[in-house]
Amino acid sequence: MTKFDAIIIGAGHNGLVTAAYLAKAGRKVLVIERRSVVGGIAVSEEIYPGFTYSTCAHLGGSLSRQVSQDLELDKHGLKILPLNPLVFAPLPDGKSLLIPRAPAAIAGAIGGFSKSDAAKFAAFSETTGKLVRSLKILIGTPMPNGTARPGSNFSELGGVAWKLHRLGSRDLQEFLRVVPMSAADFLNEWFETEVLKAALAGTGLLGAFVGPRQQGTSYVYLHHLLGETGTAFRTSGLVHGGIGNLTQAMARAAQALGAEIQTNSDVERIVTKNGKATGVVLRGGTEISAATVVSNADVKRTFLTLVEPTFLDPHFLLQVRNIRSRGVVAKINLALDALPRFKGAGGNDPAAYLGGVIHIGPTIDYLERASDDAKYGRFSKQPFLEITIPSIADPSLAPAGKHVMSVWMQYAPYSLREGTWDRQRDNLGNLVVDLLEEYAPGLKNSILHRQVLTPVDLEQTFGLTQGHIYHAELALDQVFFMRPAPGWARYRTPIENLYLCGSGTHPGGPITGLPGFLAARQILKDFQKRT
Repeated sequence: MTKFDAIIIGAGHNGLVTAAYLAKAGRKVLVIERRSVVGGIAVSEEIYPGFTYSTCAHLGGSLSRQVSQDLELDKHGLKILPLNPLVFAPLPDGKSLLIPRAPAAIAGAIGGFSKSDAAKFAAFSETTGKLVRSLKILIGTPMPNGTARPGSNFSELGGVAWKLHRLGSRDLQEFLRVVPMSAADFLNEWFETEVLKAALAGTGLLGAFVGPRQQGTSYVYLHHLLGETGTAFRTSGLVHGGIGNLTQAMARAAQALGAEIQTNSDVERIVTKNGKATGVVLRGGTEISAATVVSNADVKRTFLTLVEPTFLDPHFLLQVRNIRSRGVVAKINLALDALPRFKGAGGNDPAAYLGGVIHIGPTIDYLERASDDAKYGRFSKQPFLEITIPSIADPSLAPAGKHVMSVWMQYAPYSLREGTWDRQRDNLGNLVVDLLEEYAPGLKNSILHRQVLTPVDLEQTFGLTQGHIYHAELALDQVFFMRPAPGWARYRTPIENLYLCGSGTHPGGPITGLPGFLAARQILKDFQKRT
């Protein structure tokens, strides 16, 4: 029987990144994937004939440049298409905010609403750029180790302190002040235009159970700018051929480096002997041995389903159970007979308005009210929508003249107070389509096919506990050295030779590849210590 140096559970983007780096270092690696297709939440599927949906995630431009370059993903078919414009935010009264891709033109667009806000935007972008640079220092730093002796992280933490000190005391103070703030408070300090504040705040709400007035949403806003440059808006691009081409490129890179990928194989449990992980057992009974097991499954699924609980300390299990992973987004994919015409998308070329992120959520109050419904076990009656129409930039995704529309809807809580998601799925889909019809009259009649994925569907299809797209909420008590649990932020676990590499680990989602990269770096260090 072949014994591998490492088995990776799950062929999502972070699992594939970890596999590629381990294989690049000469290790014998096997990736095991439950589904027939690799990619996790970053997959493209032809759900309706002729139309390719980015079934779950839809933006791939936040991918770490280092990961992309190290693995030469462009040579393996990855092509990122720019968002153009960055944001189109239509308003119920027919007006709209259009944020162009060219940074120099953004102030002019904002000036149509407020000359004061236009004058401040460059300074705001400079400030957020400094804040993001401070955050990147923390992201790239090894977090305290749960098994290390006291004081063993002093030199590394001292190095972080020195790097932060070099930023200057004023910038550091601003970083420490802003990170715990609510996105609403932070943006209110700068701007008066409601739709501008709402369009920016939406970035701090992606996958979050809370609204823009919740403390710590400024951190989430900055977190989603980690892969961006030059502006306070996300510039994350679309992936040519659908987002699945990103993970297909990762898979090809990993295989070219020597990794093996086995699909249609469901890991039933992780084998543990004498406190050490020694392999996995597949559903059906096949056992595969490995010196190291790396789980790209979410933390709760790993420790509450795949590992025998008697091997874990009760306090650690309590920490795992207390991880907040409350899914709150639904995904709606539409096949359209024609390009929709949104109110506020003037001129003869609506595509010039619709090639980036379309933001439905006109005010901070609107976004806060949308989140209120979820607190009481209801899906939002006036939801926040993040929409893309990737077939504008990439016509290969749909037949000529037709389009695919990808919609993230918030807030849709995993646990409903009344009814079940099987009964409410169509109601949610109808609500989203009706709201789209308000902003884009005639869209409803152009729908050829509709796919609605509730948080329960995301759990069942993609293996996301409670349907949370980042495995665990990005909140201040669940990031840095507290992700996935205090003292366990170095990808190791209480079981020797068992590691984590998914979005539930430091630094979390979205699709950056950084958890997979940093996990591989730690695993390779530990390999060297053993040999």
